[in-house]
Amino acid sequence: MHTPSDESPSARASALAAELRALVGKLKRRLREQADVGDLTLSQVSVLLRLEKDGEATTSSLARAEGMRPQSMATVIAALESAGLVSGAPDPADGRQTLLSLTDACRQWIQEGRAARQDWLSRRLQARLSSDEMEVLATAVGLLKRLADD
Repeated sequence: MHTPSDESPSARASALAAELRALVGKLKRRLREQADVGDLTLSQVSVLLRLEKDGEATTSSLARAEGMRPQSMATVIAALESAGLVSGAPDPADGRQTLLSLTDACRQWIQEGRAARQDWLSRRLQARLSSDEMEVLATAVGLLKRLADD
């Protein structure tokens, strides 16, 4: 990135933000390529990650969390159930509700995908960066964490 010394701090921040956003997007796409998500849609992947992070949930609570209509979420869930990634069980507190959770196969698939992305990035760092550059990157990661933390 070219930043002339007479550039204002806000113009520099804006240019850096644009470059960083584009770079993070590219890195995210490259990482996504490393783990096969098959034919899953973004909505399906989002639901799987939400169930992994938050635990079991009902279709209606997932729909609210994802900003979808319950009918649309039901379609997403049906596809995930048919793929063997999600299963439902009666809610012990309210038998009329079904609690959805990840299957063991789905958990293993998620873990393998993360391992593939981690391995790719680790190999890429070792192949492309010197030890001094890795130290610079470690410092930059700390700064990025500060930006991302609330």
